[in-house]
Amino acid sequence: MLLKQNIWNNKNLVKILIGGGVVVMPTDTLYGIVGRADNKDVVSRIYETRKRAPSKPCIILISNIDDLSKFSVNVSEEQKNKIKEFVEHTSFILDCPNDSFEYLHRGTKTLAFRLPVNHELQDLLKKTGPLIAPSANLEGMPPAENISEAQKYFGDSVDLYMDGGTIKGKASRIIKLHKDGSVEVLRF
Repeated sequence: MLLKQNIWNNKNLVKILIGGGVVVMPTDTLYGIVGRADNKDVVSRIYETRKRAPSKPCIILISNIDDLSKFSVNVSEEQKNKIKEFVEHTSFILDCPNDSFEYLHRGTKTLAFRLPVNHELQDLLKKTGPLIAPSANLEGMPPAENISEAQKYFGDSVDLYMDGGTIKGKASRIIKLHKDGSVEVLRF
């Protein structure tokens, strides 16, 4: 299914994501292949569809810092301050020692989160809950810049395509954020 309209304020999009569907849609950086992060089956389906290396964790989009507690991630005041300082187009890797999230952290005991600054996307995340959001491409291929490219990658294996036009963005910066607030830049 292909839809072209107000991207994130769409009842069908929300319904499909809440119901365990997989969607290709614009994120705050690139097109992503997204689904609920709290649903192991959805996460597995995205890995299979994208042919993602099973050892590589995905970035999780959250609506606010409080969402981190859903993943047993506790942040220090120093980390909170850094998140506020670097929030735009930045994904933060934080410790997640909880083994029940192995399906997300893939044995790394860390998770990467991004808090989009776009309020419409934040509103979607408040309705759906946190979403894993790897870029919309097959492993090793360039990210789709439009829905036609995404459809060539995934065909009928996703439940919905949300057309946001051409997106020639770049992947988010990735920072490992330590408890003391120090940062290690892993990707610019």
